[in-house]
Order: sequence, then C-alpha cells, then structure tokens
Amino acid sequence: MKYAFFPGCVLKGAAAEAYTSMQKVCEKIGIELVEIENWTCCGASHAQGVNDLAALAVNARNISIAEHMGLPIMTVCNTCTLQLRTAKHRLDSDEKLKEKVNGILKEAGHPYQYQGTSEITHFLWVLDKHSELLKDKVTRPLSDLKVAGYYGCHILRPQEIMDYEDGKHPQSLERLIKTLGAKSVEFSAKRKCCGFHAQLAAERDVLTVTGQIVDSADKAQADVIVTPCPLCQMQLDMYEPEGREAVHSRAEVPILHLQQLVGFALGMSKKDVGFDRHVSAQEKLKLD
Repeated sequence: MKYAFFPGCVLKGAAAEAYTSMQKVCEKIGIELVEIENWTCCGASHAQGVNDLAALAVNARNISIAEHMGLPIMTVCNTCTLQLRTAKHRLDSDEKLKEKVNGILKEAGHPYQYQGTSEITHFLWVLDKHSELLKDKVTRPLSDLKVAGYYGCHILRPQEIMDYEDGKHPQSLERLIKTLGAKSVEFSAKRKCCGFHAQLAAERDVLTVTGQIVDSADKAQADVIVTPCPLCQMQLDMYEPEGREAVHSRAEVPILHLQQLVGFALGMSKKDVGFDRHVSAQEKLKLD
C-alpha cells in the first residue's frame, strides 16, 4: 500500500514526534509513504480569508504533484485533509475555476496541471478501511487502557466535503481503539472544536474549550485522549494546565497522536513514539 504523503507544517516543526512516529508505524504495518516533493502549506483555514484564489491554487499545486506521482494522497492532519479535499471538491465541480487555477499554476512556472485524479484520505480512514493492516501486528494489546477518542471538528465537517462517515455520529476512532485492544470511552466533547485556530484571537474562550474537552474525558474516566489531528493534540497538550484553570478542573490526562497509540499497541516504547516531547500529564500514562 503506497501513498503520496502530505505531512503539513506542524509535523515538520512543532509536532516532530507526530512525523517520526508516523514513519515508524507505517513501516511496521506495511504502508509506504512517499513524501510529496516541495509541498506547500495548505493554508490551515486562514489563507483563504486573505486570498481565496491563491489558497486554492496552492492546494491544487500540492495535489497535482501527487497526481504526477500517480498516487493517492494521505495526510495525518485533520485541517490539511479538509483544505486539500475542499480544493479538490471545488475544482472538480467547476471547470472554469479549474481552468483559472491551472492558468495560475502555469504562469507561476509549475510543471503540472491539476487534473483531479488523486484521491485524498486520512491515516485514520486508511486504518479503519483496512483493518488487515493491523492483523497479527498488535503485540501489546492495550487492554488496561481506557481511551477517549477525540475527533475534533475538521475531520468530520462539513459533511459534504469530508464525507467518510456520519459526522454527527462518528465511530472510526472507536473501532480502531477496540482493534488495538483498549477500551473506548464515550465522552460528550469528542466532536467539539479544540479552538486551535482561534487561540490568539480569543484566548480566554479557547482555553475554556480546551479545559472542557479534557475535563469531559476525565469525567468519563479515560486514561488518555487520542486524536487524529496534530493541531488538536498540540492545543490540548500545551494548554491543558491553562484550560484546567479556566474551567476550575483538576483533570490531568495525557494527549496522544493517533499514530502514537497505534505504536504502543505494536510494541513501541514511549521514546520510540516521541512521548517524551509532550507537555502535560506524562507521568499519567501507564503502560506495561
């Protein structure tokens, strides 16, 4: 199984542990990742507010490189997935817009035109669709771990763009958690936005949301929260103490990247998956 891998900015910077653990896990389960050469930031839901056409062209460029590679695209970031799928949806449904964007790519000297031939998926969806990837590879079932699967918002909505599962009643994370041998814990905030993109503009409100998410998982007696989005992981992990203070909570819960949880079930150590780079509640994660 082979994919054109779009890592996104966060995996190449602040969440480097998400990148290295992704590489290790995919190698272990037989997914070949070929990083898209000279990829460009997806715009992270902000760029289109400044110049929508430029943001669209940037993502068309990224997709066109994968098309030239003859591969579908896989990401491990909810926001990157949303931006790339939004661009594909708009370009595939509007021939004039597609021609306009291809004109921009040509004028900029980009060697490829956007065609619409590469599908765009997320690591969570790949694991959910292909459970055989983990068959006989789970060497340390996480049977003593109660896991709160936190989706966030961008991997679920808008429904017409993401459209992998019912955005109001998602179950892909729960299925994966059970496949890894852990207990899936239902909690009320699993679809709530983490507030990452508004941290600077509305800090007080965002810290309140952060605190509510962690507190919700703690009240459900979760040992850990796992998320398929590095932006959500960063927000919850980095600002857990301030979020706790904002909602007057005592909750301390480790926040894991999806691939880290998979890595643990595959027998990897905390160091292997970069858990030592986390900020909050490191001592709370107990693994045999």
